[in-house]
Amino acid sequence: MTQPSTPEPVPLPEHTTTGVPARTPTLLEQMGGVGGMVSSAIPLVVFVVVNPLAGLQPAIWASLGVAVAVGVWRLVRREPVGPAVSGILGVAVCAVIAYRTGEARGFYLYGIWYSLVAGLALLVSVAVRRPLVGVLWSALNGSGFSWRTDRRVRLGFDVATLVWAVLLLARFGVQHRLYQNQETGALGVVRLVMGLPLTAVAALVTIWAIRRAMRSASSRPLGQATSS
Repeated sequence: MTQPSTPEPVPLPEHTTTGVPARTPTLLEQMGGVGGMVSSAIPLVVFVVVNPLAGLQPAIWASLGVAVAVGVWRLVRREPVGPAVSGILGVAVCAVIAYRTGEARGFYLYGIWYSLVAGLALLVSVAVRRPLVGVLWSALNGSGFSWRTDRRVRLGFDVATLVWAVLLLARFGVQHRLYQNQETGALGVVRLVMGLPLTAVAALVTIWAIRRAMRSASSRPLGQATSS
């Protein structure tokens, strides 16, 4: 009588782990987030407050000191330092211009002309069908530029780009007029009002336009031309 054969053990499958793809940071996060936007306005607030109370040079040093302190604070918290570095450089340029001109209104001169140049560049990008909001979004996220062949997707980026263009050109028009009229106090207040609050509105419109564009892109093969 033969013994029943014992079945050989079946080897268990090796445990494999699949890496979860890291989430791509949003455009707002790559720009420093809401905290980056708020902290970038602090040196300007300090200059606007200190200048009428203590004079030009104390206001320059105070704004520079605050800009550096904000940068160090973001570095300690291990937050993106790009916005902090650009903020320090921007304040430094404004401070140098104000010091060289000997006028407090010189602190705003760089921002005034930057608004004009950037606003015109945004308009040109829409005219040549390469809206800068779409170009920057694709460059930051590595998603490519095939969206340019889809009219609906490009329209979303056109809207977002035009919103920023209107905002920047409006800043230039209002602030340049105040600069020419030597209304330094009003110039500082207007710079604050037309800074973070309107930037937040433009950012919301940008988010809406990008999401609308992406929904349109996901409903058809990207790159397929649309009739509208």
